[in-house]
Amino acid sequence: MWKVLIVLICPFLLSSCIVFQQKNKPYAPEMIFVEGGKFMLGDVFEQKNSDALPIHEVEISSFYIGRHEVTFSEYDAFAIATGRELPSDQGYGRDKRAVVNITWDEAMTFCKSLGYRLPSEAEWEYAARSGGKNHLYSGTSNADSLREFAITRSDNINFSYRVGKRQANDLGLYDMSGNVFEWVDEFYQFYSMPDFLHDHKNDGIRIIRGGSFGEEKSTTRTYWRTGTLRDVRATDIGFRCAK
Repeated sequence: MWKVLIVLICPFLLSSCIVFQQKNKPYAPEMIFVEGGKFMLGDVFEQKNSDALPIHEVEISSFYIGRHEVTFSEYDAFAIATGRELPSDQGYGRDKRAVVNITWDEAMTFCKSLGYRLPSEAEWEYAARSGGKNHLYSGTSNADSLREFAITRSDNINFSYRVGKRQANDLGLYDMSGNVFEWVDEFYQFYSMPDFLHDHKNDGIRIIRGGSFGEEKSTTRTYWRTGTLRDVRATDIGFRCAK
């Protein structure tokens, strides 16, 4: 009798657990599969940006990455569920705007709560270039058509915008150029100084990618990289998750 009851009850409990997990994590972003491959990372276009040289080949394993930058509504749901302070929206509204004023550690904690992580720098660039294609910007190499794909200073917007309002790149990823800078996993290092990769005295400085609404077109280039302190909260720095 007990064996029969266990057989009948277990499937119900299992399905209930799945629903429970989904209901308690409504903030999970939509993820896009990216097939891995090899590509040349860095300034393959002009070969002038010393911060993105030397160009070097990188092999990427297949991975998933967020279709959009994480939004205020997604982060707010996480913050409320875990008793965290809500990030400031500076009066511009929340909802589907890309979340900002998030430190590197807070971004990583959000991703880890879902079993995800921040993308590696190489993954980020590979995805921004639609699988390693020679795309100067995410979705195009034509500066004249950049406005179709990215929100930059030329749009005269002083705050993070609603995600997905411009065109996606060939992988279906939005806003990888423009809108807000995005935290990636690595701490800041120079390609020309590989030993620096292992110098963890510098891990307080983390890399941001993609440019933002407050930056010129040049910073939205797919190879453009810069570093900032991991505990910085900025009105133009957000993130997306990977796994």
